[in-house]
Amino acid sequence: MQTEVILLEDIHGLGRRGDNVRVKPGYARNYLLPRSLALEATSAGARLFQEKERSRSIQENRLRHAAEKEAEKINKLTVTIPVQAGEDGKLFGSVTNADIAEAMDKAGTQVDKRSILLEEPLKELGVYLVRVKLFQEVEARIRVLVTNQAS
Repeated sequence: MQTEVILLEDIHGLGRRGDNVRVKPGYARNYLLPRSLALEATSAGARLFQEKERSRSIQENRLRHAAEKEAEKINKLTVTIPVQAGEDGKLFGSVTNADIAEAMDKAGTQVDKRSILLEEPLKELGVYLVRVKLFQEVEARIRVLVTNQAS
């Protein structure tokens, strides 16, 4: 015997969010339903799923719009990070995404350091364009000016 459920999340090996799948009753009762990973595939469950999807879609659009506004602000921003460097322009140490996040915070824009996408730490003086991931497909680029610290 099988129970039909509507998935609320993508589950590897079972299906994607919104799929109607048939599973064993114990799996549905003991795992999927208590963890809010699925709803029973009844007419009430289908209505509840549609309502959850609608509210999730509205929330996602709101977050995307806020991220796009933030991206416009970040694209115009230039941060300067003074560091100690040798005669040849090589840094004593490096500039990491945490340093860039701190500089952005001082400039009035808070971003989580994990959102700053650096291929590798910056190790030379210069101007760099650094990607900042704000939302699923929303990215911004910030100009980072690495200068020699006045001794």
